[in-house]
Amino acid sequence: MTGPTRVSARAESAGHGRPPAGAAPGRRRVAHRPSSGHAGRHARPICTNALHDRSARPISTTRPHEPPPARGTQHRRTTLERSVATSPRSVAVIPARGGSKGVPLKNLQAVGGRSLVARAVEACLPAVDLVVVSTDHEQIAAEARAAGARVVERPAALSGDTATSESAVLHALDALLPEGVDPQVTVLVQATSPFIDATALANAVRRVLDDEDDSVLAAAPTHVFTWRVDDGRAVAVGHDAAHRPRRQDREPLYAETGAFYAMRTSGLRAGGHRFFGRTGIEVVDEATAVEIDTPADLAVARTLADEHAAAQRPGSTDGDATDGDAIDVDALVTDFDGVHTDDAAHVDAAGNESVRVLRGDGLGVARLRRAGVPVLILSTETDGVVSARARKLRVECLQAVEDKASALRAWMAEHGLDPARVAYVGNDVNDLPALALVGWPVAVADARPEVLAAARVVLRHAGGHGAVREVADRVLAARHDDGPAPATVAR
Repeated sequence: MTGPTRVSARAESAGHGRPPAGAAPGRRRVAHRPSSGHAGRHARPICTNALHDRSARPISTTRPHEPPPARGTQHRRTTLERSVATSPRSVAVIPARGGSKGVPLKNLQAVGGRSLVARAVEACLPAVDLVVVSTDHEQIAAEARAAGARVVERPAALSGDTATSESAVLHALDALLPEGVDPQVTVLVQATSPFIDATALANAVRRVLDDEDDSVLAAAPTHVFTWRVDDGRAVAVGHDAAHRPRRQDREPLYAETGAFYAMRTSGLRAGGHRFFGRTGIEVVDEATAVEIDTPADLAVARTLADEHAAAQRPGSTDGDATDGDAIDVDALVTDFDGVHTDDAAHVDAAGNESVRVLRGDGLGVARLRRAGVPVLILSTETDGVVSARARKLRVECLQAVEDKASALRAWMAEHGLDPARVAYVGNDVNDLPALALVGWPVAVADARPEVLAAARVVLRHAGGHGAVREVADRVLAARHDDGPAPATVAR
């Protein structure tokens, strides 16, 4: 790169002081920037479908669905509304092709209940005037539009493994030119960074608009001692191997996070590269420096997001259960999508859907069955995957149910259950009527705000990431009679 690399203190721009849309787990910012018995034995496992049963889709991998608006963004104008109102000075381009190899359909994988592409769009919306997703995949395009982005169809020639991100960004800019969209600042944003700091992104844009820098990259401070190998020998990089000062006595180096690159558009067009002229660093918290390239990276990001969601959930009130408290009930009823799954699914070219479930959840349900606790899956979903999972778990299910409250009321009457001693686990607004019927309304950690507000218990785990196992363990904790798990269980 040319020109000096400058590190500046964070100056939060007016209108962008809110918490970042893709906030990382609760980590501080770096200093560099401004029961009684149960209702008899468990009934014979059946699954009743209000519609005709359809072929079950295989239970295997995740699929993102079209998400609801991000929490906390209800009052933001969408990208399209703003682009119509004024000519955009800043545009974020998110390259999101469908042909990723390490993690299939990586940009549609869910972290914290939201697909990676949706998380990226939501982080950009408060920071720039127009958000564009460049993709060659119809489902990614639909997901991007649902999150509030404009979509530019990427040609096959720019969608292969060797295509550069810059080529996708320049193609998107060219596609916008006939509409008179020629921004002063273009931001390359990578959806594979799930914890993009929206405030940092906005400040990087401001620095270019204010002519402080020509290009600005997101980077996190590091005090790691790095080495390279020359002719088989270790050579210190960025430090004197003979002098090892304490961490607090060392000036940090900065590791590029890959989250975003703000660039003067004229310089990008002239050089065809993200670094040129006066290049600056926008310092971000090292907790946000997660980039997903492998299944292991994805697992780490999901764990961090789940921990963050649990830390942010409303505190319990007097008389309510808190983390680890027993749930003293005679029966457990759960929604399916968003409770047994992460509310995402994969759809292949033939239209077949598949979802991801947790084996540990199956073990928890098996222990409930052994203890004689009736379990019901109650779902509005019509797809056969619900009944397939219920058969695997050997529990009852009612699916394709439009009126959950009426169905639940009838089921409890049939089983002679006291509603005050029934737990219902839900995640979305269509669960609210059922939650209101029972004595133990329970929400998964990543539930909608309305569901969190209605819950007596908020679980530590998100849907599809251990919520079912957690609620099973807490029901059993109140019974003291579950004993060891059976030798053979459905998982």
